[in-house]
Amino acid sequence: MNHESLDLLIIGAGPAGLSAADAAAREGLSYLVIEKGTIANTIRGYPVGRTLFSTTNELEMRAGALKPVREKPTREELLSHYIHFVLDQDLRINAGEEVVEIEREERDDFVVRTKSQDVVGRATTATYHARRLLFAIGAMDHPRRLNVPGEDSPKVHHRFIEPYPYVRKEVLVVGGGNSAAEAALFLSEEGAHTTMAIWRSDWENRDPKAGAMKHWVRSPLEREITEGRLRVVLYKQIDEITEREVALTTDAGEQLKIANDVAFVLVGSDADLTLLLKLGVKTEAGRSAFTEVPVYNPETFETNVPGIYVAGHFTNARHIKPAIDVPRKVVPLIAQSLRKTVGTKR
Repeated sequence: MNHESLDLLIIGAGPAGLSAADAAAREGLSYLVIEKGTIANTIRGYPVGRTLFSTTNELEMRAGALKPVREKPTREELLSHYIHFVLDQDLRINAGEEVVEIEREERDDFVVRTKSQDVVGRATTATYHARRLLFAIGAMDHPRRLNVPGEDSPKVHHRFIEPYPYVRKEVLVVGGGNSAAEAALFLSEEGAHTTMAIWRSDWENRDPKAGAMKHWVRSPLEREITEGRLRVVLYKQIDEITEREVALTTDAGEQLKIANDVAFVLVGSDADLTLLLKLGVKTEAGRSAFTEVPVYNPETFETNVPGIYVAGHFTNARHIKPAIDVPRKVVPLIAQSLRKTVGTKR
């Protein structure tokens, strides 16, 4: 059992959490980052070899530090950049440790309990006392579901990692965002017999501000269609998934059965807000009708619960650059509030 008192405990070691840790070190705060997965866990969940949509200046922790081979970095190059940032700055991060409970004992004291496993698989626990909490969690904990019969079949996946196990297989990709489009493109290019089911509104959307797929994804996707390697079905709803088929209703109201070996349901994902809700943090609908985000002060990023702050992809700013930039503004404000508290107590 470990006990430690901290000025700031940061939950999540993605770009926002790493930026917050760096800012906390610069402010001279006693801090710790708790991450239930690995460093930059959301990035690690991207498809193998994926090229990022953003340019280097929107992804790097220090100007000029990220040097990809091509114009934009791959998943692997970005992961290496973040990990070496942690190593070079000697940031305090406990990976593979999960926050399971948070209580508030006094106004300026949160009690955070965690669980993890040691190197031989034995369960371990720890308790931390922190004066401030910053939630910098990702938005990938809960993949959205279709909630149709057969979705729990082993052939259904809510994450896409690589196309190579599906060469010459019949594959269906359901979804209309960049993740679904990329998956369909990679699968088609690498020899899977691919069908993409997408809503008409998503397929016809050309507005980047409204979530349209990036042009550098759409162009090769349309080439795959033209050359007969990829089939696109405009659908209204998925009705049922069986061992050999997926039944759906098309945009025109036609009942269609598509023979397939594997289905990727890539219709978005959401953050796990359980801990925040238990602490009394209010939430509201996000920019998408499907999302729920914490309510926070847009200047300080403090929630309605004093001492609890939020930053990162699970807020309304679902881009890496603001995920990095926001903590650089917020952590100094946290440090200032802590100094005021100490001064008041004196």
